[in-house]
Amino acid sequence: MTTRTFRITVRGVFDGLDDGQRTELLAHAAEHDMLHAAFTPEGHLSYDVAARPAFTFRFLDSGEAEEDILEATERAETAARAWLTERGYGYKNLRSSAEDLSQAPLGKRRRQALNRSSS
Repeated sequence: MTTRTFRITVRGVFDGLDDGQRTELLAHAAEHDMLHAAFTPEGHLSYDVAARPAFTFRFLDSGEAEEDILEATERAETAARAWLTERGYGYKNLRSSAEDLSQAPLGKRRRQALNRSSS
């Protein structure tokens, strides 16, 4: 069997942050900037609490079967909840989306590269 790569996005909204928590998030905002967003196995958090209370975690996971994406999504949601809970950050409206990269359409450059390699 071949390994499938999954990208899981967990989104939500910070809820009930006190002044100290907000200050802490603002102090670490540079390392959680959208411009540095990446899908990683441990999950990458991005937010801009100065603009709005929304956040996004991006996780990279894998599995062997198409159904493994459900377990990967559950692991991502659990990891996001744990990160928020460990730091005492309230949240609401948590939702997830997942993509199996083996099912993603190929971009123009990738199609061209495949055509060249098969010629």
